[in-house]
Amino acid sequence: MNKKKMIRLTALVGVATATGVVAEANQAHAATTTTTETTNQTTNASVESTQAAVDAAQSTFDTAQTSVDSAQANVTSASNNVTSASAALSSAIANKEAATSKNIASATSAVSSQAVVVASASQAVSEQAGVVSAAASVQASAQAEATSASASLSSSSANVASALSAAEAALTSDQSTAANNLSAAESAASSASAAVSSDQAAVDNAQAAVASAQAIVDAVAEVQSSDVINMSVAYITALKNYLANPSSANAAALQEVAKGADYVKELQQKFKSDASLDVVVDPSDPTVQEALSVYNLINHLRNQYGLTTAFGASANANVAAIDFVKKYYDDEDWNIFGTTGSDGQGHNKNGLDAYADQLNTSIAEDAGSGLTTWVNGKATMATTTLHNLLYAVYSDIATMLFDDGGTNNWSHAQSIFEDGTILGTGGFNNVYLGVAFDKYGYAHYELYNATEGNQLGNNAYSLDVQTAAQALLTNAQASLASAKASLQRMTTNLMVAKAAVVAAQNQLAALENSSANDLVAVTKARTQLASAETSYQTALATYKQKEEALKKAGDNLAAAQASLEADQATLATAKAKLAELEETVANLTNADQLLAAAQAAYEQAVANLTTATGNLGAAQVDLAKAESQLALAEDTAEQAKVRAAIAAQVDQQLNGSTANDRQSAGQDATSLKTNGRALTATVATASAAKQKQGANQGRLPQTGNDDQEASAMALVGLGMLGLTTGLYGYKKKKITE
Repeated sequence: MNKKKMIRLTALVGVATATGVVAEANQAHAATTTTTETTNQTTNASVESTQAAVDAAQSTFDTAQTSVDSAQANVTSASNNVTSASAALSSAIANKEAATSKNIASATSAVSSQAVVVASASQAVSEQAGVVSAAASVQASAQAEATSASASLSSSSANVASALSAAEAALTSDQSTAANNLSAAESAASSASAAVSSDQAAVDNAQAAVASAQAIVDAVAEVQSSDVINMSVAYITALKNYLANPSSANAAALQEVAKGADYVKELQQKFKSDASLDVVVDPSDPTVQEALSVYNLINHLRNQYGLTTAFGASANANVAAIDFVKKYYDDEDWNIFGTTGSDGQGHNKNGLDAYADQLNTSIAEDAGSGLTTWVNGKATMATTTLHNLLYAVYSDIATMLFDDGGTNNWSHAQSIFEDGTILGTGGFNNVYLGVAFDKYGYAHYELYNATEGNQLGNNAYSLDVQTAAQALLTNAQASLASAKASLQRMTTNLMVAKAAVVAAQNQLAALENSSANDLVAVTKARTQLASAETSYQTALATYKQKEEALKKAGDNLAAAQASLEADQATLATAKAKLAELEETVANLTNADQLLAAAQAAYEQAVANLTTATGNLGAAQVDLAKAESQLALAEDTAEQAKVRAAIAAQVDQQLNGSTANDRQSAGQDATSLKTNGRALTATVATASAAKQKQGANQGRLPQTGNDDQEASAMALVGLGMLGLTTGLYGYKKKKITE
């Protein structure tokens, strides 16, 4: 059960001696056939009957439990009512104690005073209601005037539209066509003029490109003479000795022949300054990048050094250099030299490693002061000229060659002249050089190992600087010629478009002068339109004035309503205070009656609680009875199941085929344990059953005829079991909640 724990009954089975009975059964078995069908039917019917009793007891128990729950709820409610009545009684007692003549007189006086306050507040509300009514009337009048002004404005607008329509209708079809033609011609002329301006800008740009290319050609010619840096035999020998063995002695010897900063300044002064180079350029422009690449001093120096392999130059290498410098210097605000040259961050080694991984190649970087070596300090990127860039490259290479000692340990010179390795790092067997300038003006020389995979050698520039420079000039001149041809075409188109405009203007003027009637109609329409517009403006001004008056009236009404609401709130507060005072007077005046009523209510609540408590006790007694009956019914059902099991086993043993089986049946019947309880059954033979039939006839059920008597008598043991259960089955177990 899922209800409360039930009282369980202990079934004590009577014990009968079985000595000699089994032998009688064995002797009689040969002549008697035991029939088990009747026995089994009887025991099964007993099981079903006892289970029905259990179900009925369970239903009775559930009903009793519901009654207890309801009675308990009634007790709780009655208890709460007692508590409430007690509080009310206490309040009535206190009120009775305060109901003196002095207190009653005082409360009555307070009521009179508050009544005066209420009357005054009520008067204020009435007066303010009048103010609100007047303001509402003004607002309604203003609304009507505003509505009228709006209608007048709408009418004026319609008149303007009508006059405009009349003016448009007055124009003849020819005039409309002529006006449309003029508009189209003017639009075409405007487009042609814009095209001419665009092509003129293209021509200007192409001419600038030609000038820049011509300057590059001139500069390359000068490179062959004045800008070429020549190294002495002594310098080359000292540099080779140092690179082979970078000892302090060889470093000192190299420093001696290199001449240092003084010689660098001497070389810088030899750089040819040409006015043709003072062209403002973008260092990342492809044409400028190619110019910097063909201005190739390094390979000339490698030839002097005795190396036969040249560093390559390509558009792809330059693009990679620009991309690397932007990503790892400009975007990261990485200032390689700083503001003084000694407070910079140096090479971005992490960036070099990352970019080498990205391109899957080897990268080395040289860096120079770049544009900071120009006159008066750093040149801004916005005003950088071709002269600045070429001078920066020339000056950086001169510094790397002849003033590269100290902390640099001639590393820049080493990167220029080593063959197959760069600064001791293997993997450089196809070197391509890319040049880029960062946002601080410093120059970066990126040395890449080009492979088929990274394609850094693709779009290579010619290392014949004169040929490459001349190709730049040729391309620029071709672009200029194309731009000039386009400008000529657009200029011709503009002339045609302007002529069309003049023709359209003449056509429109002729049509306007050819018809006096048309001109009169147009003039009349224009006059009507002007009059309508004047009326519209007048109506618009009136409308705005009335709208302003309406707004003001609305504001006044809102203010009056707000004052009314405030007065109403004051009146409500005064009335509430008056009601409270009147209630106090009533309570003091009727203190005796209120106390008597509270006392009666309290006593009734106590009586109700007593009744509810008694009902709960009775319901609990009924629940206990139902609980005991359910437990008894369950134990009876359990015993019926045991008897059925014994009967089945006895009949099986009596129908055994051998003496050994019957002996075993007698022993099993003598001692049988079911559900943990020892049960000893008495087994009767068929002949013994007949002898005792008279004595047991009234108690045993008649389950069949004489032929079935043996089976019926086999239930004697079960009958004895039932009797002993009836005698000893009402001992209660202890309940553990």
